[in-house]
Amino acid sequence: MATSKLTIVVPAYNEEEVLTSSVQKLLAVEDQIAAQAVLGQRADILIVDDGSKDHTWEIIENLHAANSRIRGLRFSRNFGHQSALIAGMSEAVKTADMIVTIDADLQDDPDKIVDMVDAYADGADIVYGVRNNRETDSWFKRTTAQGYYKVLKLLGVELVPNHADFRLMSKRAVETFLQYPERNIFIRGLIPKLGFKTAEVFYKRTPRMAGESKYPLKKCWPLPGTGLPA
Repeated sequence: MATSKLTIVVPAYNEEEVLTSSVQKLLAVEDQIAAQAVLGQRADILIVDDGSKDHTWEIIENLHAANSRIRGLRFSRNFGHQSALIAGMSEAVKTADMIVTIDADLQDDPDKIVDMVDAYADGADIVYGVRNNRETDSWFKRTTAQGYYKVLKLLGVELVPNHADFRLMSKRAVETFLQYPERNIFIRGLIPKLGFKTAEVFYKRTPRMAGESKYPLKKCWPLPGTGLPA
């Protein structure tokens, strides 16, 4: 474990309002893990610019110039959240022993990455971030989310309830996942099928620091490859 490397993969689409502060928070989390002598200094952040039309890529370039632990991938156009995650995981797995995926707005609690790494150290290959409440959701979102999980369960799709795409995966788990040849992959529906040892970390989702969600309900509901946000 002393030589293990962590890469945090961050999909970003038009996130100029929050990206700099989010990256600083993630760096602080990595520093906290390093201080516990779990990773040493082998940790970085990989931001995938999902065809942003604002200054997201310029911010990524500036962040990299200031700190080599921050890297970026840039899509030629907007391919979607799941494609950005897969691209980031495909690049990160080349050097990382464990990969965490988290959205740029940090509504998922980045401090829980510390607990995810601890679970990895205890032998888990996949650590799910699971919401333990929906206090910040509107009535409409709570109701549609519950209905979404029920429908997919009836269709035989195996899901971890109240889990979206905030998770840690080991190198071997990611390599196994990337062997799936399908396009338009529904990531959170495939991860539970990999068969590796899993653990769960519970957290409270928080409101965005600024701006609005760049993957709103109207974009996510029609396509099973994106899924309803948890």
